[in-house]
Amino acid sequence: MAPPKRKGYLAERKIRMFLNRHGWMTVRSGGSLGLADLVCLRKGKCILMQVKSTSKHSLYVEGPMPSEIEGFPLYVVVDFGYGNIRVFKPGEKISRQGGVPLREFLEKC
Repeated sequence: MAPPKRKGYLAERKIRMFLNRHGWMTVRSGGSLGLADLVCLRKGKCILMQVKSTSKHSLYVEGPMPSEIEGFPLYVVVDFGYGNIRVFKPGEKISRQGGVPLREFLEKC
């Protein structure tokens, strides 16, 4: 099993590559202790993503999380493994069946 920081980096990398293939420019906030791991830009739109990875059926994110930072929307993106990557609004219950699949989320952006 990968150490937690390595596991997080690999999840961020996987999601960055997916976003890049779908026309987004992404910037990783490396080693950041802030809320946004990825800054994602496309066609004049900017969204921020906090990336998580788990093999469990649900995930609890500690503490309150704003829905936006400096006017840009913030989302929680969770890689549950086996291609199940889902997008959540801050404060939503995070589970394998909840949120929106990443591909569907990007189609709406």
